Amino acid sequence: MKRRTFAGVVLAGALLMTGCTSGGGAGSGADATSPTDPANLSGEITVLTNRTDLVTDGSMDRYAAEFRKVYPKVTVKFQGITDYEGEVKIRMNSDEYGDVLLIPQVVAKADYPKFFAPLGEQAELSKTYSFTDYGTVSGKVYGIASFGAANGFVYNKDVWKQAGVTTWPTTPEQFLDALRKIKTAGATPYYTNYKDGWPLSSWSNVVGSVSCDGRANDKLAGTEPWAAGTDLTVGDSLLFNIVKEKLAEADPTTTNWEDSKGQIATGKIGTMWLGSWAVSQMQDAAKKAGKDPSVIGYMPFPAQSGGKYCSVVSPDKLYGINIHSKNKPAARAWVDWVLHKSGYAETAQAVSTVKGAPAPAALTAYTEAGVTYVELSQTDAVKVTAIDNASEIGLTKADYRQKMIDIARGAAKGDLPAYLSDLNKKWTAAAKTVG
Repeated sequence: MKRRTFAGVVLAGALLMTGCTSGGGAGSGADATSPTDPANLSGEITVLTNRTDLVTDGSMDRYAAEFRKVYPKVTVKFQGITDYEGEVKIRMNSDEYGDVLLIPQVVAKADYPKFFAPLGEQAELSKTYSFTDYGTVSGKVYGIASFGAANGFVYNKDVWKQAGVTTWPTTPEQFLDALRKIKTAGATPYYTNYKDGWPLSSWSNVVGSVSCDGRANDKLAGTEPWAAGTDLTVGDSLLFNIVKEKLAEADPTTTNWEDSKGQIATGKIGTMWLGSWAVSQMQDAAKKAGKDPSVIGYMPFPAQSGGKYCSVVSPDKLYGINIHSKNKPAARAWVDWVLHKSGYAETAQAVSTVKGAPAPAALTAYTEAGVTYVELSQTDAVKVTAIDNASEIGLTKADYRQKMIDIARGAAKGDLPAYLSDLNKKWTAAAKTVG
């Protein structure tokens, strides 16, 4: 188990990677190692992104302009995709899925070599980057994390204060009680982002955060994940009860992710469970609404271990390079530049993937509170994913929690104990088939 204080999240002693092995120039070989000659590197690459807002407001073009100062012969084009997971999954049935992309969660880790070019040996890249376990197959790295994030609740400090809640809850019941007070004060206590779906997958990051156990994900392979007292049961029960007690939006089928940013910034919404990457987006929304961005806070899951809160630190989506790309050196140059030189992680107040990078401002409150950070072991990740796929539950997808919310709000038959029991049966049966 890896338990780390905040200082351990940003590991010391790593150097920026200025180039690994191969030279520049367009090519269609299997590997996508780092280019070493910017002046001679040329080609056009297409970058797929889920940050449609940054494409629309011109931010991505500004990044590309800075990149061209280093690589003047490389042209970067962007495709912002709203339904990123769904559309990219379909595109990957062909060879045309961009040159650089964020690896969709639906792609099984064992299948990475079928779709993505190897970026280097893990033994070497792990000296520079955190989270390499997540993108490694048979010792080769096929995906490097775009950035890392802690996990918790983004919240409007004024909304909580006006409801009379000035300290972080330490138990799920205390958290529910706080939301009840917020509802009485007139705001929507919690927002599910049910319609967009993908934010619901963030709830799977309670695994390890509740128990403060770095082996929590590996243990899913040999247990009933929704047995009494497990991390998933504690997290899903909290979400279920929030909805059942009508402490969330009135109609979850009408939620809107982009609109939710402005609503929490202006105090219409109190709380949302999201990765720490979301803090900067909500603060930006506050600025646009004429509010003080410091009104946006971040708190850990309401559970403690040894008197301390815990939060899993995990990677966001991984950058991968299309194995069919005809400009792999240029694609790798873009990935390297974004990770090391663009300042993207700092702007997003995210945990940089590059070891030794500065700490994000979004987690200052965690530092002051002594929150323990947990990095999950990935030893049995492939097996857990295989079981998850065979069970058709989808731990990292929205569907099973959307159905749970439907049950909670009375739009579907059943109750929570029966639903969790059914999930356990599906998981156990799938585990037997996977072996």
